[in-house]
Amino acid sequence: MSFEVQLKDFLNDFEKLIVLGVGNELKSDDGVGPFIIKKLIDENIKNDNLLFINAETVPENFTGKIRKENPTHVIIVDACLMGLMPGEIKIVNKDDFVNIGISTHSMSLSYFVKYLEKGTDFKVIFIGIEPETMDWGEKPTRKVEKTAYEFIEILKEIIL
Repeated sequence: MSFEVQLKDFLNDFEKLIVLGVGNELKSDDGVGPFIIKKLIDENIKNDNLLFINAETVPENFTGKIRKENPTHVIIVDACLMGLMPGEIKIVNKDDFVNIGISTHSMSLSYFVKYLEKGTDFKVIFIGIEPETMDWGEKPTRKVEKTAYEFIEILKEIIL
């Protein structure tokens, strides 16, 4: 099943969606999550049922806000080492978090998702984008940036 079909299936019945971008903007491709959120915010989409959060490297700081917003769906976007080609995108099953490399954050994302889901009934997915480099740099590499824009277009097509 293609990424687009999987995302469409996940968002099929969404009423309120939060997209949470995670990553370090000073480490090239690791900043792809915040990069995507900034681009989505720049789109100036007027919809009370959408919220874009740039969580940077501290997603745990936004658990209260996420719970208060009471979304039906949450998408977490981050760079992660999955053994794919740079720029490849994949929906990662939360049970597979243990097998992928997400290490720039103060709290593990698997623990973060478990905490978020406790006492709530919204759906959560994690979208990983394979980085080319996580060296110091102020923007994603060309391949990862291209994927970021493709993801934004797919998401807009589904939710708007």
